[in-house]
Amino acid sequence: MEQVKRISRKRVYEIIQLGNDDDALNVAFDVVSISMVLLNLIIAIVDTFDISAELYSFLGGLELVTVVWFLFEYCLRIWTAEYLYPEITRKAATIRYARSFDGVVDLLSFLPYFLPFFFPAGVVAFRIFRIIRILRLFRINAYYDALNVISDVIKSKKDLLLSSIFIIFILMIASSLCMYSLEHEAQPDVFKNAFSGFWWSVSTLLTVGYGDIYPVTFMGRVFGVAITFLGVGMVAIPTGILSAGFVEQYTKLKDMNDYSYEQDIRFVHLRIAPGHPWAGKSVAELSLAPGLLLTVIMRRGETMIPRGDTVIHEGDQIVIGAEAFREDKSIELKELVLKKDHPWTGRKIRELDISRRTMIVLVRRDGKPHIPDGNTLLMEGDSVLLYSRFFIPEMDEAKKVKI
Repeated sequence: MEQVKRISRKRVYEIIQLGNDDDALNVAFDVVSISMVLLNLIIAIVDTFDISAELYSFLGGLELVTVVWFLFEYCLRIWTAEYLYPEITRKAATIRYARSFDGVVDLLSFLPYFLPFFFPAGVVAFRIFRIIRILRLFRINAYYDALNVISDVIKSKKDLLLSSIFIIFILMIASSLCMYSLEHEAQPDVFKNAFSGFWWSVSTLLTVGYGDIYPVTFMGRVFGVAITFLGVGMVAIPTGILSAGFVEQYTKLKDMNDYSYEQDIRFVHLRIAPGHPWAGKSVAELSLAPGLLLTVIMRRGETMIPRGDTVIHEGDQIVIGAEAFREDKSIELKELVLKKDHPWTGRKIRELDISRRTMIVLVRRDGKPHIPDGNTLLMEGDSVLLYSRFFIPEMDEAKKVKI
């Protein structure tokens, strides 16, 4: 019974967490989850208008539906947290998720809705928390690799960005104090204190220019012109850093082809029928002939990358490296032989900048296959077998092997 429960929990985790386009339930869950967030935001916007009591009541019912969904999803993520953090215990995994950014956002997506029932005086303050639900849309980033480029660039350039922001902040403080000194006597009601000058420096340096506070003295205007010119340059610094980061990121993906060459892989398809000697055995227990590689297991429409402890079940469809066959459902595989200057050479698999939907199935070194993990160090001459559920950008000119 416990084994069945664990299988069910893992299946739920795969549906709500991994973002597998090949899984109909996973796609349906993603669509419903995103739709609930959008619907909730639309309700929050419409609620700010003067609407009839009937429409207000109807929107209240829809909001309750979305909040119940957020509560249901949060419970599922708590229940399956052990698979999100498999390296720690179940209790520790649950606590880590609850304290993570995603966990806090998920909690605040539904909790403020119910708090007014217990604390009626804070109903207005609690409704402000509804805007936090929009942060749930950032989960799309986990499923679409084009959006990952943005986070990757910001992460790689964070030190430069922080330095530029620090410089801008120092310049704002200095300019606000100077403008306060120049304009306070002429406009004591406008430049009352250093904060008034700071508001002026923010709107000027960031090129917003609200015009509610401006200098009237000659020296104040001269100083304002200088700060305006500096503001254009200050805004250009983080913009240039991000632009350079995007160029580097896409150049890195494009250069993957320049330092590797491809080899075609041929496969055979094997179905594990009832009574097959492999049924019930783990991959590590199989006796494969030299030169044969077990690369993919297809089970109930789901594609699995086998590990040593993966157990073969009756009805599984297994892909073994041998000769080509044709199947309605394609699996895209590619073998890359790493040269000396390839970006992956000398790096561990967990350090590679590859798509979240691309997996390294096997590493062949000196003619011997190795089942990889995150700590596997790639070396010059290694043959790396890749599986991808979609187009691999770093191999845009390569021919994929479809089985």
